[in-house]
Amino acid sequence: MKKLLNTLYITRQESYLHKERETIIVKQGDDKLGQFPALTVGNIICFGQVSVSPFLMGYCAEQGIGLAFYTEYGKFLARVQGKQTGNVLLRRIQYRWADQAERTVSIARLMIAAKIANARAVLARELRNHGGNPVLEAAVGRLAMSLRQVENAQSNETIMGIEGEAASHYFGVFNELLRSDGFIFNGRVRRPPTDPVNALLSFVYSLITQECFSALQGVGLDPFVGFHHKDRPGRASLALDLVEEFRASWADRLVLTLINRKQVQLNDFITEASGAVRLTDDARKNLLTVYQEKKQVMIMHPYLQEQVPIGLLPHCQALLLARHLRGDTEYYPPYLVK
Repeated sequence: MKKLLNTLYITRQESYLHKERETIIVKQGDDKLGQFPALTVGNIICFGQVSVSPFLMGYCAEQGIGLAFYTEYGKFLARVQGKQTGNVLLRRIQYRWADQAERTVSIARLMIAAKIANARAVLARELRNHGGNPVLEAAVGRLAMSLRQVENAQSNETIMGIEGEAASHYFGVFNELLRSDGFIFNGRVRRPPTDPVNALLSFVYSLITQECFSALQGVGLDPFVGFHHKDRPGRASLALDLVEEFRASWADRLVLTLINRKQVQLNDFITEASGAVRLTDDARKNLLTVYQEKKQVMIMHPYLQEQVPIGLLPHCQALLLARHLRGDTEYYPPYLVK
């Protein structure tokens, strides 16, 4: 099993990263902020005004260390990519499958079924922990119906329609899961997020999408050619496909934990003149610390039946997808929580 390497999150503005022997140095002006062994680093995520030396960029590309740049708000900007790894024959299979409607539907159906099932599990968990709630019970029932519908869907368009309806049911009751005063959720707003809950969701989704991108590259798949999300220049469609399995079970539960345990407060957010809401610098650092700790938590993978850290789930699913494309398994087993 692949080893879970560290991810460096650089949030200090006007920081500068460079390589010195076999270590990565983080500086701000003349002050050294940190020094890390390069062999222990798997990804470097930079937020805002962060500079990286050309030599370190080249080293990251050569060694397969993910290097990505985001705005201070968590919006993806760019990534540095080296040579494509893995077997070209696997990518040729991927491209052929992406052009066959029957093939794409067979995978998309399973991924979106897992997304709906995991969202239903989040609501069911709330009912188990806090007793009956007619609003949540109704939503659980509707998601069960959506799950049955998607299992019989025969086109990507049908799957997208069911997915949208299921998301409406799920996010329609998301406010029932919030137990901290002042945090109110009135629906999913993405570009830009206009309230603290949406700001948290968007930020964590972007982090996990980067994990999925790196995992797909690591097994030799092309993150830009998906089976559910349509091709679009610059869109990592397959990474967006894969992240669907982790939205509710990983991202949403993390956001709920942060809010309900009061690890984030309303004063941790800034509202811009445009109406966009973002985390303060200190709050973003705290969130990234919690996120890193979450990645280290060991769980039993439902299909592999092995103990793996949560941070390796994208890698596990990317491997399973590659196996399915090669013909080693009849079906792709998506990630499901109980």
